Amino acid sequence: MTTRKSWDELIDAYARYLAHELNRSPNTIKAYVADLQDCAEFHRQHKVPEVSGCSLNSLRQWLATVQQAGAASKTIARKVSAARTFLQWCVDREYLEANPALRLASPKQNQQLPTVLSAKQVEQFFQLANHRFDETEDGSVERALAARDLAMFEVLYGAGIRVGELTGLDTQHIDFSQQLIRVRGKGDKERIVPIGVPAVKALRNWLDLRHTVARPETSACFVGAQGRRINQRVVREQVDRILEQIPDTAARGPHALRHSAATHLLDGGADIRSVQEVLGHASLQTTQLYTHVSIDRLRESYQQAHPRA
Repeated sequence: MTTRKSWDELIDAYARYLAHELNRSPNTIKAYVADLQDCAEFHRQHKVPEVSGCSLNSLRQWLATVQQAGAASKTIARKVSAARTFLQWCVDREYLEANPALRLASPKQNQQLPTVLSAKQVEQFFQLANHRFDETEDGSVERALAARDLAMFEVLYGAGIRVGELTGLDTQHIDFSQQLIRVRGKGDKERIVPIGVPAVKALRNWLDLRHTVARPETSACFVGAQGRRINQRVVREQVDRILEQIPDTAARGPHALRHSAATHLLDGGADIRSVQEVLGHASLQTTQLYTHVSIDRLRESYQQAHPRA
């Protein structure tokens, strides 16, 4: 016999489950809850106040409404996944007798390859970032912030880490002697990532100036203008400020540096499993996406350069 519960009760309980038992990130939980609340609101409007009244037909009607509103196939697929996993959780806890979402079709998605910078464009990127630092006045806050930005860029590209991993980095997570950093990624999983000589140099330079901006009590490696741990939005703004000055690329945001790092590692002959470990991918299939980027770049170079292409 199932226990009758409202949508809101079960969604709140499921969010706690994601946080405390599965260690999902706040952003992941927020996305799941938003999709489930959308599903709940549709059902309430159609006189289905409890999860036990949900059916395959009602779920299909909900998704049809989402599609008619102009949602992309990726968004619909995400909502299908959210509903399926949530309702299975309800079955496991005897709030439902069966999961009606198991037969819910997910739309096919065209796999989009990430936009990456060429090696030459990466060089341009860092030339622009260095130029900004060189133009600032010694001892000024602007110089400290320019040093911070350069260090952030070097770590994002040099280690291929996510922006959330960058903003979560503390000063004690840096091992200068081994040229390693310790980051906490998706699912609260920790990993050790190597960084190159330029990143080490930029980090040392920033940490020498960090005291002019950072509040004494913060352990954050990177801080904002107010001295507290830097916000992901600020990192994106600073990356885009440089990317917008580079011609012939649509690459934007910190993830473009991560995509570029992964592609350039594979271009340089790095083993795909080593790249998977550096990037912190749970599945090798995710890392394999970058092999397609490398092949496409190789094909493009071949067609441009080979006399009989």
